[in-house]
Amino acid sequence: MLKKIQVSQLRLGMFVNEFCGSWMEHPFWTTKFLLKNPKDLARIGESGITELWIDTDKGADLAADQAGQGVAQAEAERRIEAALADAVKAPAEIPQRVSLEVEVQRAAKICAKAKEAVASMFQEARMGKTAQAEQFLPMVEEISASVLRNPGALISLARLKNQDEYTYMHSVAVCALMVALARQLGMNEEDTREAGIAGLLHDLGKAMIPLEILNKPGKLTDAEFQTVKSHPQEGFKLLVDSDQVSAIPLDVVLHHHEKVDGSGYPHRLAGEQITLFAKMGAVCDVYDAITSNRPYKAGWDPGESLRKMTEWAAGHFDDRVFKAFVKSVGIYPVGSLVRLESGRLAVVMEQSEKSLLVPIVKVFYSTKAKRHLMHELLDLSKPSAQDKIVSWESPERWGIANMNEIWGCVVP
Repeated sequence: MLKKIQVSQLRLGMFVNEFCGSWMEHPFWTTKFLLKNPKDLARIGESGITELWIDTDKGADLAADQAGQGVAQAEAERRIEAALADAVKAPAEIPQRVSLEVEVQRAAKICAKAKEAVASMFQEARMGKTAQAEQFLPMVEEISASVLRNPGALISLARLKNQDEYTYMHSVAVCALMVALARQLGMNEEDTREAGIAGLLHDLGKAMIPLEILNKPGKLTDAEFQTVKSHPQEGFKLLVDSDQVSAIPLDVVLHHHEKVDGSGYPHRLAGEQITLFAKMGAVCDVYDAITSNRPYKAGWDPGESLRKMTEWAAGHFDDRVFKAFVKSVGIYPVGSLVRLESGRLAVVMEQSEKSLLVPIVKVFYSTKAKRHLMHELLDLSKPSAQDKIVSWESPERWGIANMNEIWGCVVP
């Protein structure tokens, strides 16, 4: 039986079913667990959460004196809930769009907590515990809301992962990219959530790959590569038996390495044999993989990555999905280095609502004078800008090693 209680009534031995409040406000990535550790009890008390739901079928109930104290409160809550049931449910609030500078701070906190959650998920998978999709819904909702407020912030932060945390932050990044792509494709909220969960879970099978292979700094042997290629099936096996994950994430877990020309794996599916969600997973997975630093290579610039993906698109990606993906991240993605007609270099800060060709950029270098300039934000969509992008540029060509600092991004 589910019962709402005050945090002050919480005791060891109770089964926590759900916290009342935002996923970002409480100190745990999961909301369903048996409370056994006194330190966890203290963390809940210090978190600022005032109420939560317990499941008395899975853990201890309130003591008799506590139950008596809560009768009046419970009756009041029943009256409130009855009144709410008769009311018309208000539409979900749409997060207001904010600037990159504002959202980066909030996105950094989401990334940090999501990374811990995914790391715990992988650790539990290695111990034979299966993931439950409903545990990830609050995380997906937070990521989704951040993407709505400013898609460039969280997507770019998640891209700037270090090599040691690649596997975990890659799952967070693909979740955000899947949410943004689902919205670009006009999907409803339910399918958008499913796409986000699929992104979080898509590489869970890598929990079954030996770490010495997964983190190997050099080129993999043929045998090691075959082991890595088993991760879609390993992930599917981990999840399908649990009966806790729906068909869409299961499909993406198993088929995000399929290619439209039939040369992918594990089943060499082609064309319409591959579902829309698996095609989405393929694009999002590749983009984050090639823009991220890996044990064996440095990541490519976002703009350069899109150029490479365009070259591969005919056989690798579904045309409709790839075009929608480009629109979702921008022709010049946030973090890209571009050269302007004036000869100045700039980093892309935000997309413009007017056109993907005229983003907001931060100018910082003169190729003519070969010197750094005072940083200046320039909205290329405004006539007063009197400048335009003429090309993508490689940071290596100009000896620029601090692109992240220029962009103003701090790795979470």
